[in-house]
Amino acid sequence: MNDLTQLSTDYARIEQAIRFIEDNAYRQPDLNEVAARIGLSEYHFQRLFTRWAGISPKRFLQFLTRENAKTLLARSGNLLDATYAAGLSSPGRLHDLFVQTEAVTPGEYKTKGAGVEISYGFHPSPFGECLLAITGRGICFLAFVDTDRDSALEQLKQTWANAAFSEDPARTAPFIEKIFNPSSSAPIPLHLRGTNFQIKVWEALLRLPPGQVTTYQTLADQVGSSRAARAVGNAVARNPLAYLIPCHRVLQKTGEFGNYRYGSARKKAILLREDAYHSA
Repeated sequence: MNDLTQLSTDYARIEQAIRFIEDNAYRQPDLNEVAARIGLSEYHFQRLFTRWAGISPKRFLQFLTRENAKTLLARSGNLLDATYAAGLSSPGRLHDLFVQTEAVTPGEYKTKGAGVEISYGFHPSPFGECLLAITGRGICFLAFVDTDRDSALEQLKQTWANAAFSEDPARTAPFIEKIFNPSSSAPIPLHLRGTNFQIKVWEALLRLPPGQVTTYQTLADQVGSSRAARAVGNAVARNPLAYLIPCHRVLQKTGEFGNYRYGSARKKAILLREDAYHSA
């Protein structure tokens, strides 16, 4: 079992723990109760969680509180202006990887992928199984899968309705290590299909360093549409590249973590691992 497969296996229990804590946050369950809920001793839960997240469960429990969301927002606020001013050359691994982002032309957008050949594969990740798809120009789709592969595949085919699809996990597998290995320095080309406004919002998200967060209103200000927070929210929701385009870093201005297409537990898990790695 390779590292990503192990992390993917671990994640199922981690998500179960997160959901239990979310449902019982009002009474702050202790570590022993959380461990018992997922069928482990406190000792084995401690080992499992530390292997998956790289930090202790105690810090994890603290991370899940609303106050931590407020702290993330406060910490990020002073850095975002500098980040946007510096553009994609800002410090942070993901920034350097995303300089090869390429959007389809308006003409290509209208054809909905006609003439494009897409290879796809299902793979383990630190946040559960994912579906990855690529074209000859780069990664064009990434979605997390819970139990229904068909739904994820249908999502891909709706995004690139007229493309030709072939399942080829051997071709997509090399990209997985680049995406989910925090120490990887290999460039990752992205091939995006979206409206001009959506591309603008997604590029703004790409400027967010790992460990930093923002709000819908701040994103609207950054793309020059201060009154378009709702439209920005719609663009974030239509993000075709989960994790790569970090829509999980968008929080509510009230200090709530907010919703996420792939579940609030997964959103918190991703933010936790980013915070742990980039705060180390």
